[in-house]
Amino acid sequence: MQQQVKKDNLDINPLKELTTLLHDDMEEVNKHIIENMQSDIALIPKLAGYLINSGGKRIRPLLTLATTRLYGYEGSRPYGLSAAVEFIHTATLLHDDVVDKSEKRRGKIAANLVFGNKASVLVGDFLFSKSFQLMTKDGSIEILDILSNASAIIAQGEVLQLSATNNINITLEQYYEIIGSKTAALFAAATQIGPVIAGADKQAAKAMYDYGYYLGMAFQIADDILDYNSSKEAMGKNIGDDFREGKLTAPVIIALSKANEEERKFWKRTLQNLNQQDDDLEKAIKLINKHNALQETIKLARNFADKAIDAIEKAPNHKLKSLLKDIINYTIERNS
Repeated sequence: MQQQVKKDNLDINPLKELTTLLHDDMEEVNKHIIENMQSDIALIPKLAGYLINSGGKRIRPLLTLATTRLYGYEGSRPYGLSAAVEFIHTATLLHDDVVDKSEKRRGKIAANLVFGNKASVLVGDFLFSKSFQLMTKDGSIEILDILSNASAIIAQGEVLQLSATNNINITLEQYYEIIGSKTAALFAAATQIGPVIAGADKQAAKAMYDYGYYLGMAFQIADDILDYNSSKEAMGKNIGDDFREGKLTAPVIIALSKANEEERKFWKRTLQNLNQQDDDLEKAIKLINKHNALQETIKLARNFADKAIDAIEKAPNHKLKSLLKDIINYTIERNS
């Protein structure tokens, strides 16, 4: 897969272009993030800052800013709400890493290993609380409803994923439900509130919800491909983390659907029973490649990407619209 999207015969990174275009807005969002993660308890800003300042692309708050500006709003309301979106995302990462016993996040030692599981969970709770303070400060019941609903869906997705871990009988439909809750729900909320802030109609809000949801689905499927088809330097985490944790993602689900009896025993031993040996990840990758599971998974991601493109086509003509469309392809073609 290529890291950059081809456009007009030039290699570009639309996410970087969007960041540059919205630089001043993002500076304001970052001020809100820094201000609202402060506390008299020193461990809170220290731990929160460890993850927030660790090189994340801020794609979700960027999407909130972009979809707000796309519909013509020029005021300051999206700053606090974009920070709220980022806090929700960061809180879920802190909780995820504790549940998954992760060792790395964005190329750094995971916060739970540096500060401990208890501190990570509690600071995650703090950030969730801060996100709701920012929502209520904005004063829009509609936006509060959108973001609080997304938070509840994300929490349900976490539980759903936990219950599906080590289950080699999981279907693609169940996998879609998990990533739809864990990832796509926040993408959808982040983009939906843009036209709501701008005072656009319900059709615009629905179009941006669809754009964010399908983008989030494509983004997560592409991310799950990377776990079996990248380098840990590119990913910022250990290759095979999903495999070691017994998570059933699209490449494995597809390979399992084509597995013979011997291969199914392998998947049962390694993913269901978590009885793994040193060379099992290499064997898992070979089985995935044998059944062309990565190629089929890319097709799944592309199907969702196409739906995101259909949704963004309904937006007003604007340079931001072009970049938001390019980001869809970037999520499929990225390798970092």
